[in-house]
Amino acid sequence: MSKQKIERLHDLTQPLSSLHDNEKLKANSHYLRGTISQGLETTTTASLCHDDTLLTKFHGIYQQDDRDIRQQRAKRKLEPDYQFMVRLRIPGGLLRVNQWQKIHFLSQRYASSGIRITTRQTVQLHGVRKWHLRTLLSELRSVDLDTIAACGDDSRGIVCGAAPQAPAIERRIQQLAIATSARLIPKTTAYAETWYQETLSANANGEEPVYGELYLPRKFKVGYVIPPLNDIDVFGQDVGFIAVIEENQLQGFNVCVGGGMGQLDNRDDSYPRLASEIGFVDADDAPFLSEVIMGIQRDYGDRQDRHQARFKYTIDRIGIDVFKDLLEKRFGKKLTVTRSYHFQHNGDQLGWIKSANGDWQLTLYIDSGRVRDGLQDQIAAFLQDFHGRLRLTTNQNLQLLDIEDFEKQDIERRLVDLGLSHRAQPELQHAHSMSCVALPTCGLAMAEAERYLPYFLEQLEQLKKQNGITNIPINLRITGCPNGCARPYLGEIALTGRAPGLYNLYLGGSHRGDRLAGLHDKNMNEQAILHRLDQLFHLFAKERLPGEFFGDFLHRNQLVDPSAHQHNLSDIYQEL
Repeated sequence: MSKQKIERLHDLTQPLSSLHDNEKLKANSHYLRGTISQGLETTTTASLCHDDTLLTKFHGIYQQDDRDIRQQRAKRKLEPDYQFMVRLRIPGGLLRVNQWQKIHFLSQRYASSGIRITTRQTVQLHGVRKWHLRTLLSELRSVDLDTIAACGDDSRGIVCGAAPQAPAIERRIQQLAIATSARLIPKTTAYAETWYQETLSANANGEEPVYGELYLPRKFKVGYVIPPLNDIDVFGQDVGFIAVIEENQLQGFNVCVGGGMGQLDNRDDSYPRLASEIGFVDADDAPFLSEVIMGIQRDYGDRQDRHQARFKYTIDRIGIDVFKDLLEKRFGKKLTVTRSYHFQHNGDQLGWIKSANGDWQLTLYIDSGRVRDGLQDQIAAFLQDFHGRLRLTTNQNLQLLDIEDFEKQDIERRLVDLGLSHRAQPELQHAHSMSCVALPTCGLAMAEAERYLPYFLEQLEQLKKQNGITNIPINLRITGCPNGCARPYLGEIALTGRAPGLYNLYLGGSHRGDRLAGLHDKNMNEQAILHRLDQLFHLFAKERLPGEFFGDFLHRNQLVDPSAHQHNLSDIYQEL
């Protein structure tokens, strides 16, 4: 698409009637108010009306129901078991201890399944009833937490990677992530009016000076990463900032755009995409640049076909060169040439790590990010005497920060006493796995993920043991549908749900998170998946190069095609 064509496209004013129904809803919602407040007061149903459930996503709240008992309730002429998922906004995943303890208390009082650390470095509370939503959000406010823009067609929570080797740089980048979040969240007073029941005057520049009444065409994800760790999977972000550090100083960021994991299996024009690096920017310019890029997506994203509305499709439709020209025009300066960096892997470093300033960081493995039952009580008890900070990771783990040297031995003892020490073992192989929530609450799930992961991991570890590769970490991701919440298309092994017990199998992603996996086969059951992995593990054990990861081995031997997201590659394996 030429520059002239894209400028003319920008000048067109499309009538609202030609846009997707969601766009009409946003335009008529009075800046996300809708009739949510009235629905919260209705006692004849545990649900909100359909239109309001679309608007509450912008407030960080999803209406769901328990699909395990949906048919049973329908037979009894009962409405579905409506409940709500509440997702917090926690830029960079940083929490104070009192904030975690408050979340712990509220989850026990109002949620059904503990605390869930998400793949976007925040917390979800599941099973919250409608009548408790206002109380829950008001209680969160008392410890400086909210849920605005944790979902919806807006900028989602800003993620930020770790850098224990450079704590001062890490803190600066975390502050940039927080500043970016503050800049990109919606400014409507509807949130405070709805949940805190406050009466506020509109902003001086209008309700939404950046978003406007239509907000964005789809969700928009921004992340900061600090090499050599690619713990946030920066190439899966709509906008990613890769820190460039020279002589222990933050020089700025390489900027990458257009990443995205979601796809639809039944559309050829739907695909995951790695973000493209477009240039280098000074560190302090990153928050404003994020707003500029988001503004381009606001103006040029597809508002008729929601399946083509993500930023990655906007980039591919207008072209990366045209996009960059438009960006630099709005930004007011040119990006400079990208600088060199190196990623080692895209997981977390479990266990104890000593930072450059002498403090310690401890990362605890949390299975699928689910903190519930005994584990929830163990962590709450441990934190009663902990004086550092907490950090949630995009790999669904929990980090303890700012531990001084004299505290380390006492913390190790307490971890043993509370039965938590095994979660700090660096050699935990299953720590390289992630899953989405899926069934029974996610309305998009077609197969199990979180509930299936522990069982599948047992089978996978057994295959690794049989083939003599137990000590080689392999990145595994399972999602209940192809939308990609656990970033499956960056996994060395990934399963995306198609139907109960059936998955598409993807193989060959990079252990560094910089290469897409390729589709091996569709609609595979567990037996077929394990059989194929056993064959490949056998080949890997015999022919791998020293230090070579599984995904790199598959790629080097052309056993998987990372570009083949719509192709059946099983013929490649016939000779195995």
